[in-house]
Amino acid sequence: MKIGILSRNQTLYSTRRLVQAARLRGHQVKVIDTLSIPARGEDGSLVAAGEVLLPYVNAIIPRIGTSITPYGLAVVRQFEAQGVLTTATAIAIARSRNKLSSFQVMQTAGMPMPHTEVVNTAEALEPAVQAAGGLPVIVKLVRGTQGRGVFLVSEFHVLEAIFKLLMRVRQEMLIQEYIHEAGGSDLRIIVVDGQCVAAMQRTAAEGEFRSNLHRGGSAVPLILNQELKTFAVQAAQAHGLSVAGIDILLSKRGPLFIEANSSPGLEGIERTTRTDIAGEIIHYLEREARKQKKRPQYSRSQKNNYYSKRKP
Repeated sequence: MKIGILSRNQTLYSTRRLVQAARLRGHQVKVIDTLSIPARGEDGSLVAAGEVLLPYVNAIIPRIGTSITPYGLAVVRQFEAQGVLTTATAIAIARSRNKLSSFQVMQTAGMPMPHTEVVNTAEALEPAVQAAGGLPVIVKLVRGTQGRGVFLVSEFHVLEAIFKLLMRVRQEMLIQEYIHEAGGSDLRIIVVDGQCVAAMQRTAAEGEFRSNLHRGGSAVPLILNQELKTFAVQAAQAHGLSVAGIDILLSKRGPLFIEANSSPGLEGIERTTRTDIAGEIIHYLEREARKQKKRPQYSRSQKNNYYSKRKP
């Protein structure tokens, strides 16, 4: 199988591990810079179908960074239009990347979350704080990963200042209940094809409330009970994600959904759990390839032709 990994940096741990896992299974693999794929029409607008020659691959693994999400989604849609397998569809990536959409998905699925309010006016700030159980509250930008755009706010005047700043840059804001009993810890669970393949408990560094390893948090491997396994799998499936990192808080009222990540980092959790997650992702693509009755058909000129020379 020919596998393309959409990544802007082939030296990243996750990208390197996926390349290694694919080659160990005998597949051809190429790291494709997402921005190298022409994904704009003549008028500069993003296009959603393959109007240009694409790299000849049977499957892709999107590793789309937050800063290029709209462009990356257009690229993934182009591959999907050609019948190429993907570990995450454009729709699922968009759904999980936008926190408001993600919470709406989970609400529709009836899955528990911290109380969350969308705030668009200054007058809505105080009612939103009260609905979230009072200060302190968590403030989140609608888009953001690895703890970026997430704040713990204990004073109302600080909340007002953040709101004014975000309104100036036309960024929506979520106010979320702060779960005191979580104590700066959360769970990261990797789901692949409806199975929990690895899990760890992360704890924030001293003086920090975010448990992300990129922010100095620590982690230990975790053996999941059936309740947590079911919760994580249902959260991934609700977002339409075959490969996902699901973040969960443990509260007095049970597990609460925090975030779904369509391209979870592999370094921290592989090293913590000593699990070959990259290999599990490649196995998933192999299974999906076997299920396909019809493979994507490319013209002879497209084979071994990386992409058209048009500039993006």
